[in-house]
Amino acid sequence: MTVESIGSSDASGLHAGVARSPRETIFGPGSAELIPGLVAKLGCRPFVIADRFLATDPLLGNIVAELRERACIVSVFTEVVPELPRDCVDAAVAAAQAHEPDVVIGFGGGSSLDLAKVVSLLSVTGGAIVDFYGENKIPESLLPVVAVPTTAGTGSEVTPVAVVSDPDRELKVGISSPQLVPFAAIVDPLLTVSCPAEVSAHSGIDALCHAVESLTARARGLPRNYPLPVFVGANAFSIDASLRAAALIMGNLEAAVKDGGNLEARQAMSLGSLTAGVAFASGGTHLAHAIQYPVGAVTKTPHGLGVGLLLPYVLEACAPNLGDSMHRLAKAIQPADETSGGDPLESVLGRIVDLRKQIGIPHTLAEIGLAKAELTRVIELSQSVERLVNNAPGDDPAGLVPEIVRRAWSGRSEIFPSYANG
Repeated sequence: MTVESIGSSDASGLHAGVARSPRETIFGPGSAELIPGLVAKLGCRPFVIADRFLATDPLLGNIVAELRERACIVSVFTEVVPELPRDCVDAAVAAAQAHEPDVVIGFGGGSSLDLAKVVSLLSVTGGAIVDFYGENKIPESLLPVVAVPTTAGTGSEVTPVAVVSDPDRELKVGISSPQLVPFAAIVDPLLTVSCPAEVSAHSGIDALCHAVESLTARARGLPRNYPLPVFVGANAFSIDASLRAAALIMGNLEAAVKDGGNLEARQAMSLGSLTAGVAFASGGTHLAHAIQYPVGAVTKTPHGLGVGLLLPYVLEACAPNLGDSMHRLAKAIQPADETSGGDPLESVLGRIVDLRKQIGIPHTLAEIGLAKAELTRVIELSQSVERLVNNAPGDDPAGLVPEIVRRAWSGRSEIFPSYANG
């Protein structure tokens, strides 16, 4: 008998799966102290990439000093620009090539971690970054990357994706390959304590979107040829991680935003973001991320804000194809002292929209400056992001995009009407 895919294509996704993660992931308060020892085992010419505001951070200074005490020759690049424009990539690659590193450290938010991946790639392969846009175009092993996040959001420390902004392209561009997964991730919640409230809100809601979209991605089994797609949809390894991540984030994001010194909330958010990254490293994201690409380009608004705004509208549009995922999600995020019952999708949407409101995420695309005249173009561009659109549930996910965009612009909803005014 000939079958088109390996494993199940039903909504459970429990008969086949893909797991991708660093060779070593270290989590816990104080774990940043392990960075010098780990890096020194990997090479003697580390190239450190850090966010600008971390340039004078004592912790980073101590890490660099200890590496030098271990006879390492260290170069530090701190000219990281948010949303990672290509000229920033070019500058970092030039600095790295001059240093000739044997290990790359990404220290900071998602842009720093993604830049570390790209520097590792181009330091080995040479050529231009445009040669690697798309999926599974990296032919060889890269320099080891040690990823150290200072925000709880992107999950880039464990994922096979790097995203850059190219002035020659209307949308951001992704580079996706299992080789981009960092060699090691060190996730120290204490590094997130100084993260500003707005950044915590945007990065945290992005992590929630990773968890929910990887849970609801189309479960389609595995194709019978290799290499596999980077995103294979909800699967045996991603589903439980998605649910755990959603529970951690829903239960702690508001507290982390409103009191950055709340160490319990910060620790839960770091673990939630990490776990969501593990989930979407194979499960993948879908429509909220696809639509945010043009929305972010037009409105110049942060990535996390955009996906957080869009997520409820995406779930509402996908409702007929969500299987039992909303029942499982509602059970995972339901506080123990609340009684169960009612429609699980309505319960989930109510919780998400209320959380957005509490942390300052706008309710409509109109509120963030998207003009009505721009909707048609945003819809067209969103549908062009086929890798993400086709990861959504249902037979015609591209056909859902116009409804999602128009509802997100007006705030109109059939399931959460009481939140229509934000």
